Amino acid sequence: MSHRDAASSVVHFYATAPYPCSYLDGREARSQVAIPVEAIDAALYSQLVRMGFRRSGYYTYRPFCEGCEACVPVRLRAAQFAPDRAQRRTWLHHQGLAVRVLPLAFDARHFELYRRYQRARHPGGGMSEDGSQQYSEFILKSRVDSVLVEFSEGDVVRMVSLVDRLEDGLSAVYTFYDPDVPGASYGNYSVMWQARWARELGLPFLYLGYWIGECRKMVYKSRFKPLERLADGAWAPF
Repeated sequence: MSHRDAASSVVHFYATAPYPCSYLDGREARSQVAIPVEAIDAALYSQLVRMGFRRSGYYTYRPFCEGCEACVPVRLRAAQFAPDRAQRRTWLHHQGLAVRVLPLAFDARHFELYRRYQRARHPGGGMSEDGSQQYSEFILKSRVDSVLVEFSEGDVVRMVSLVDRLEDGLSAVYTFYDPDVPGASYGNYSVMWQARWARELGLPFLYLGYWIGECRKMVYKSRFKPLERLADGAWAPF
């Protein structure tokens, strides 16, 4: 399968071999990957995200699992986002965080926070023992318009979000945060902050990746409204 963009560069898609699913125990997953990575510029990447693709380092992919459609691409209408009571409390609770938008560059404090987050939130997972090279390949490698958003209290970094800027929105690629702060709701705050940033930039959408109904860790995404889902090639209300 291939796709030709306006610049007449051809992108092909290939399916990976099966691998253990990261979200649903006991299942196998496959991905469809767009290649070559050098051909995927910002405009084409924006189009691929609208088609349900995500990014991991240099690679742009989407689920391609036979007989399974559990991974549902979702996006938030940023301008119309209306936080509920719990989200408003979260917003007020974290107003003391200082925010910096940074280029992709290695920071030892970010890396240590990433390691703590992985070991606390995803123990035994494939990334829980990542070294600096694996971290850099995942977080710091990009061929599109990407930034790190750093949230800190004084000299202490509490959260870092990797965000891609698209033609029609922002894509929340990955967020990691301090897992040891009682009462914190950093992940939800990051989504709200990114939605506000998208609105300030005049961008209509915040792409939130995949919602998986059977995965407890994904439930929070459905609480952000108005949410849209990609089904049969078209975006519609969630």
